[in-house]
Amino acid sequence: MLTLPPLAILVVGVAVVLGMMIALRLHAFLALISAAFVVSALSPGKIDVLVPRVAEAFGRTVGNIGIVIALAAVIGSCLMESGAADRIVQTMLRLCGVKRAGAALAASGFVLSGPVFFDTVFYLLAPLARSLYRQTQRDYLRYLMAICAGGAVTHTLVPPTPGPLIVADTLGVDVGLMIVVGAIVGVPMTLVGLAFAAWTNRRMPIAMRPLGGAATEPHPPADRPLPGLLAAALPVVLPVVLIASHTVLQRLAKDAPPESLAASCATWAAVFGNANCALAAAATAALLVYVRQCRPTRTQTAKLVEQALESGAVIILITAAGGAFGAMLKEAQLGPAIEGWFGGAAEASGAGLLAAAFALCAVLKFSQGSSTVAMVTSSSMMASLLAPDSLPFHPVYLALAIGSGSLVGSWMNDSGFWIYCKLGGLTEVESLKSWTPMFALMGATGLGVTLALSALFPLRGLVAAAP
Repeated sequence: MLTLPPLAILVVGVAVVLGMMIALRLHAFLALISAAFVVSALSPGKIDVLVPRVAEAFGRTVGNIGIVIALAAVIGSCLMESGAADRIVQTMLRLCGVKRAGAALAASGFVLSGPVFFDTVFYLLAPLARSLYRQTQRDYLRYLMAICAGGAVTHTLVPPTPGPLIVADTLGVDVGLMIVVGAIVGVPMTLVGLAFAAWTNRRMPIAMRPLGGAATEPHPPADRPLPGLLAAALPVVLPVVLIASHTVLQRLAKDAPPESLAASCATWAAVFGNANCALAAAATAALLVYVRQCRPTRTQTAKLVEQALESGAVIILITAAGGAFGAMLKEAQLGPAIEGWFGGAAEASGAGLLAAAFALCAVLKFSQGSSTVAMVTSSSMMASLLAPDSLPFHPVYLALAIGSGSLVGSWMNDSGFWIYCKLGGLTEVESLKSWTPMFALMGATGLGVTLALSALFPLRGLVAAAP
């Protein structure tokens, strides 16, 4: 059987992924799972394990992230249909005022893009940008860009969005820590995006145009009352609180006696703060809000859940295939080979490793368009290179460097680009001048903040064993 050098196997694997997605226009799942089989076939091992080990790696990834992604899809659909998402947005606008509407839209996108996918968030918030323009007759482009600035950051840095979730799982990062540090890094990124949006709006003022047959925005009927703010925010806040409490209590009980109150609380938090349990509780809350507000029949509720799970299933397939691809790169002994190629630079220069992870993800994003696919592939490659305890800082920083890189290089092969372009009523040139450079600047900001935090607060004491 043909066995290639590890770096040659890497080149072949990446060529298969990009070739099938870009040249053949095939689905990302088919590209990633095909690359996993090809890499497995070229890697050392008995012939009878070449196919089973791909399936086993696929199953492990589904076991780690499948439930969370499926439940997040249900939460998102319920927030949309019940009007809870509208309530959150209206509250943000009321608190900030029309003069700071851009900040309100960005904050709304930042909050909603965790349980609700970015594309859906833009569908929800774009009509508000149009409504604000009708009131003010100004700053239309700034409103649209503000939505993107807030939503894209959470989409790439903060679980339970699929990209950051699978990166955290692949690199052995605690989900609660990923949420906290991802949000910290995301705030300056969003502020930079807002500043660039204001600058671009002054240089390129654009009036709102008719959309001409665009998709219908998923708003609840106008005569349906919206839920209260507490009920609306509960499905978003509850999983964050549960997961974060698990992380905090686990650290507090690290050196406590087994019979202590801290240890007992940490045990219970490990149950309810598990990502699967936390998202299940949030999905239950979201369904209850939906039922209370909409009074649906059992058939309507079942249909809503079914449609949500169908959308989540596609993301699960892509991320699991990416996990299998990364696992096969490990089987190819890519880690030792790249360590030799770097000449020990990974240990000597943590900044260099973060920059390399950022650049790798940016190249993959530019090549094939999907942030999630770029993050999954990049994290799999970096996991095959290093174990978490070999880094000079906590692997959460490596995860955030990858997430920041997935914002760079977004252009016409990115579905989000076209949603922004068409639902915003912009031309392709206007979108390239606003969407693409804003995300590149935000991604570079994310890398800069990540580099600074990794140097000032390496968090080495929080490193856990790799999964």
